[in-house]
Amino acid sequence: MYHASVLLHESVDALGVTPGGIYVDATFGGGGHTRLILEQLRGKGHLYAFDQDTDAAQNAAEFAHEPAFTFLHSNFRFLKRQLRAEAIRPGSVQGILADLGVSSYQLDTAERGFSYRFQADLDMRMNRQEGPTAADVLNTYDAEALQRMFSELGEVRNARTLAQAVVRSRDIRPFQTTGDLTDFCEQHLMGERMRYLSQVFQALRMEVNDELGALHDFLKDAYEMLAPGGRLAVITFHSLEDRMVKNFMKAGNVEGELDKDFYGNITRPWELITKKPIEPSEAELKVNNRARSSKLRIAKKK
Repeated sequence: MYHASVLLHESVDALGVTPGGIYVDATFGGGGHTRLILEQLRGKGHLYAFDQDTDAAQNAAEFAHEPAFTFLHSNFRFLKRQLRAEAIRPGSVQGILADLGVSSYQLDTAERGFSYRFQADLDMRMNRQEGPTAADVLNTYDAEALQRMFSELGEVRNARTLAQAVVRSRDIRPFQTTGDLTDFCEQHLMGERMRYLSQVFQALRMEVNDELGALHDFLKDAYEMLAPGGRLAVITFHSLEDRMVKNFMKAGNVEGELDKDFYGNITRPWELITKKPIEPSEAELKVNNRARSSKLRIAKKK
């Protein structure tokens, strides 16, 4: 299986799919959410699915016979641009779903370089056709940029010490493989080993793919493309992502700054469907432990 969709039924139910509507699966992956949305559309309306990963794009062949389905090989940060190219006007989409983070397939495929469990080139690009690799980041960023990355994206406790050590180490031998990074981290562990390695690798992955920047662009485009009453459902796996989504649904911006009119009345562009995020059930966690940090937030455009 390419990827076990997290909070599958909860997230698709959140869209309130109605036959004839236009919907977006912004993170196609293995097609789990897409399959369920198409079942509910019953051949009426249309579903547009996004994914920048070529490996994920191959999974779209399963749905090639579906007249109500279009796959767009693109980062979801270009949501508005791609949908407008498909003649979909802003304000005409009924529901948009995004399942953020890295797929099980990406983590478990050694040559992708996402995991410290395998020996591979330090790549970590979700789109392997463009952008710097994880090795490029480690070998070119200055100590200040590395510290910011480890601290903000990985919440690494000794981010400053680690960043300075990276700069010293690469002058002797540049980083090339996941093994190089794992062996290096072993010398600077703070806390439990697996957690520390996960934090460092996560920080690198999020930096390489500009995941927070992409999420920011996606959220803005999602609001523009949704029709009044249209729903946005987002599954996050990281506290920074969750904070951005929470703020956006609360205030209309990722900073969470409330907009007030001349009289001090707060402008709220969204109606919150879930004031608290939906989390996976015990039953789901038993069969998919990777769902443990997931949170689903849902809002309706006013």
